[in-house]
Amino acid sequence: MTESECDLTEHLTLNDRAYTVDIQTEPDLVDYDEDLENYPHTYSDPFNPYKESKISAVDITVEAVDENRVRVNITDPLTGIHQRGKQLSIRDVLNNDLKYKISYNKPGSTGKRDIISDSNMAEVSKLDAGESYCFMAAAFIPSRPKGSQLGAWSQQLCTPQEDSILHELYPGTWVGIIFILLTVFFIIVMVIVLCCRCCRQRNSTQSSTPV
Repeated sequence: MTESECDLTEHLTLNDRAYTVDIQTEPDLVDYDEDLENYPHTYSDPFNPYKESKISAVDITVEAVDENRVRVNITDPLTGIHQRGKQLSIRDVLNNDLKYKISYNKPGSTGKRDIISDSNMAEVSKLDAGESYCFMAAAFIPSRPKGSQLGAWSQQLCTPQEDSILHELYPGTWVGIIFILLTVFFIIVMVIVLCCRCCRQRNSTQSSTPV
């Protein structure tokens, strides 16, 4: 090779093992009488692709199941490893070691919650009805060293907020509405009571009038 980097992916296996590369320089014109061991060479640091490879961002979709639940669907990223003519995904390589971390919050809120899913589909429940929520996901491999457990985060996707006047009212507005309703109810009760008293007085007056 004549480049400063090369792709050795096709030489990797699915095993959890470390690799070391022996990098050796050679002249452009090889003299077979020379001992190539005399040319400079170096060994790379050991590298375990199973535990140290960086995981790219995943693609996600979100859909509402009902007013309190949202389903997050995740697409496994592809690796550079091929087997029997098939390009393998990280699920094919990591199997049960692969999990997904899903982070979600309301738009504009700094309070985030995380859940861990064993599969490509997860349902997030106990959400506030009518509220919008934003979701992100990343590959999570808890069997790895802590610094390489988490892959790159996906693009953030948000669910739409329901267009309802009731959800847009401020707490002070609700207090005002309740006060008005109680006032109207009190007035109606007072009117009914006064009408009943007037009817009783009229009936009493009529019954006491001499024939």
